[in-house]
Amino acid sequence: MTHRAIADRLPRVTAVLAAALAVAGLAAVALPQARSSAPIAVQLLAFNDFHGNLDPPEGSNGRAGGVVAGGVEFLATHLAELKRRNPNTIVVSAGDNISASPLISGLFHDEPAIEAMNAAGLDVSSVGNHEFDKGWAELRRMQRGGCSPADGCVDATPFAGARFQYLAANVRVHADQLDPAALTASGWPDAKGETTLFPAYTIRTIGGVKIAFIGETLKDTAGVVLPSGIRGLSFEDEAAAANALVPDIERQGAHTIVLLIHQGGAQGAGETVDGCSQFSGAILDVVSRLSPEIRTVVSGHTHRAYNCTIGERLVTSAASFGRVVTDIDLAIDPATGRLLSQEARNVVVTRDVAKDPAESAILARYRPYYATAAHRVIGAITETISRRADANGESALGDLIADAQLEAARRVAGPDVAAAIMNDGGIRADLVANGAGPTSAVTYEALYTAQPFGNVVQVKTMTGDEIRRALEQQFDGPDRGLLQISATLAYRYDRTRPAGQRVDPASIRIGGEPIDPSRSYRLAMNEFLAGGGDGFSVLATRPVEVSCGTDLDALVAYISAHSPIAAPHGERFSTGR
Repeated sequence: MTHRAIADRLPRVTAVLAAALAVAGLAAVALPQARSSAPIAVQLLAFNDFHGNLDPPEGSNGRAGGVVAGGVEFLATHLAELKRRNPNTIVVSAGDNISASPLISGLFHDEPAIEAMNAAGLDVSSVGNHEFDKGWAELRRMQRGGCSPADGCVDATPFAGARFQYLAANVRVHADQLDPAALTASGWPDAKGETTLFPAYTIRTIGGVKIAFIGETLKDTAGVVLPSGIRGLSFEDEAAAANALVPDIERQGAHTIVLLIHQGGAQGAGETVDGCSQFSGAILDVVSRLSPEIRTVVSGHTHRAYNCTIGERLVTSAASFGRVVTDIDLAIDPATGRLLSQEARNVVVTRDVAKDPAESAILARYRPYYATAAHRVIGAITETISRRADANGESALGDLIADAQLEAARRVAGPDVAAAIMNDGGIRADLVANGAGPTSAVTYEALYTAQPFGNVVQVKTMTGDEIRRALEQQFDGPDRGLLQISATLAYRYDRTRPAGQRVDPASIRIGGEPIDPSRSYRLAMNEFLAGGGDGFSVLATRPVEVSCGTDLDALVAYISAHSPIAAPHGERFSTGR
């Protein structure tokens, strides 16, 4: 019998025991002892990587377990229904609640996403790497509230901030490296020396037992966000930072410890929403080094769903965009406060339930302010243009975006810009054809959802050898998507070859001609890549020559000029095996 079944039977067992003891005149003494010996059933409801997806996401982003899923109005309803099963429930997130968001949230600095998380009952969240996209000061505003310093409170109502608590155990702030005015503006005027950006952990009493929640982001956050937003911060090793907190947590009487971590893994062949097939990823190394006192790990970052038991630890993830909720049941010894057992299941957020009225009210409040921009038709497509990579690592939408950035760069910097490159992680959603006719309208909202970061397209001059070395750096990490490239660049690669030799130098072509290692070429890229983001340190060695507007503006201009557009299908790069 599972501990959930045991918990369901406890009221009946207790009633029978109380009646028997009352006959003997011992009820006042014996009944409290009977209650204290039963395990305390605590329910954790977890999700991750919500990314401001208030409306139901479309295309491949809007499915889970073979059905359409997601939408905050449905997510909140599912959470409420799951809560009703156990009064000892806490709702947690493993980060990336905001940023890389659709227009309904992103247009308002993700204030709607925070308000939606409040209404859904989120209690505790780790920070994720995307929480830093607009800088640490803006993230502090998300927690404490206040109107945006850029354009105030656009919807004419005050922004109160997050009612849930952000945690950041491995994010160190070196206040002596920060502008004192920025500290004061962020509501943190007394920060001195070195401290964490938010509390490292929180201890909550649930059902009479103490549970500690540690929150962390991936240690590599500095390599996947703009340097300007994290100046003065450092990101520590996840396992070491969490382990260091255990003695202090236990001194406070909390012996059940949950790690909320924005780092993750993925299943291999046979992947299911609630499975753990051929599991791999960076989270495995972190888990292998955790203190034995940390037995529950709620993870994220990879946007994959899994439910794994690794040694004595439960390791879960709820996909992304509010499509899945992980329902975790903990059985805790009331005498010692220690975890006795745990089990989890991933629940798909189906759209066949009633919409949550509080979430509907939040959406209704913002819609009038964004409708004009959102519904503006930019052009048309003849088929869905997907961000999903093929077997080689190339995506049709990646090809399209790279071509758009090359055209924008040539328009501003001159026709000698040779090629453009785009990071795979900056592409967030498909351009979906509605199937109602030979062409489908593409709105500004659809383009914003596909490219929500607003990075500036920049031009640098690099040698052919530097371009080859940058292409090699794509293969330095196991989980990295490949660069998407314009039609003017082509090459072959072989992952089985040694590091530094995976790209065939003889196969690299620019403008149809073999690349010359000593010749200079002008290359367009977004500012994230230009700063060495995603580990492309070679790209950071050259100065920026020209800025050519935002990536979104480049895509808007390209779609407008070339509609109707079909999905590119050319093999710009391929495996040489």
